[in-house]
Amino acid sequence: MKIDLTKIYNIYKGLWVALDTNLKTVISADKEALRAYNKAIQQGYKKPTMFKVPLKNLPYFGFFN
Repeated sequence: MKIDLTKIYNIYKGLWVALDTNLKTVISADKEALRAYNKAIQQGYKKPTMFKVPLKNLPYFGFFN
């Protein structure tokens, strides 16, 4: 599965974001992971996916077996 996080990167650089189950919609964001997580829980999400948006957009590649 390929996920394009370009829009999220452009808006949320350096922040922790809580993503919904489709990994495309930001539920909440904060400088602290726990606050972003708690905001998502308060909105009714049981298991948000947490992601730290990097300050720099660097190329990445990997191999899957």
